[in-house]
Amino acid sequence: MEKALMQREGYAALDEYTSADLLAVAAAREVREEEVVFAGTGLPMLAIMLAQVSGTSCKVIYEAGTIESQSRSLPSSVGDPRCVTGCSIASGLLDVFDQLQRGRIDLAFLGGAEIDQYGNVNTTVIGDYLHPDVRFPGSGGNSDINSLSKRTVFIMLQEKRRFKEQVDYITSPGWRVRHWPSGEWVHRRRAYGQKFAGGPTAVITNMAVYRFDEESGRMYVDTIHPGVAKDMLQENAGFPLDFSRCRGETVPPTYEELDILYQVVDPEGVFLAKKS
Repeated sequence: MEKALMQREGYAALDEYTSADLLAVAAAREVREEEVVFAGTGLPMLAIMLAQVSGTSCKVIYEAGTIESQSRSLPSSVGDPRCVTGCSIASGLLDVFDQLQRGRIDLAFLGGAEIDQYGNVNTTVIGDYLHPDVRFPGSGGNSDINSLSKRTVFIMLQEKRRFKEQVDYITSPGWRVRHWPSGEWVHRRRAYGQKFAGGPTAVITNMAVYRFDEESGRMYVDTIHPGVAKDMLQENAGFPLDFSRCRGETVPPTYEELDILYQVVDPEGVFLAKKS
């Protein structure tokens, strides 16, 4: 009955959208009015442009150095010349990271290779740091952006090897980190003191949306994507998931949101596969 009602009211059915579509839409819904949003390449670009075209008044900063871009043609990366379209500042990393340090970024979208139940993220190595099984490019600004933005939303693929009880390396600190010099695990607020700005508030995966408890810092399931069962979710996590505050199913994309994504935001198929 509920699913049928959703379809009558303009929500797409499960076979009418892709996982990437749902990720972009769910991320766009995290953007609030009048926010300054820091976006990287890929799904964050889809999300912020979808939010803007849908009527959310917000300002976007692209990592490579453009502030308040007004592009209506989806850039292929944060270094694409289209990012400069209508922007108020076209400079470089120094200026945009200066905005971070001044506390002017409300929301940031990031990704990662691994994440643990407290939001610690790894984009550096798999295995031992000095003798890694896999070495990634590194932070690329991930740590700075996550540490200095008021809110951070991570967009990730969910697999058991990625959702770990403890990440192999902490590139970007979550809500519980090791306090120097004791090595004791403490709340991010205590470790950072007056420099505490914010932290990860949500993780959007191809299976669910997660949020974090403000006091314990522990991740919990907020909504589960259509077609995903609870046991499937747990099978793809390396730690016990908290379902106690699950609000039910993630609201699927509307036909209007899908139309904006494919006809306005990414008609060239830069990040979304063109529909036949």
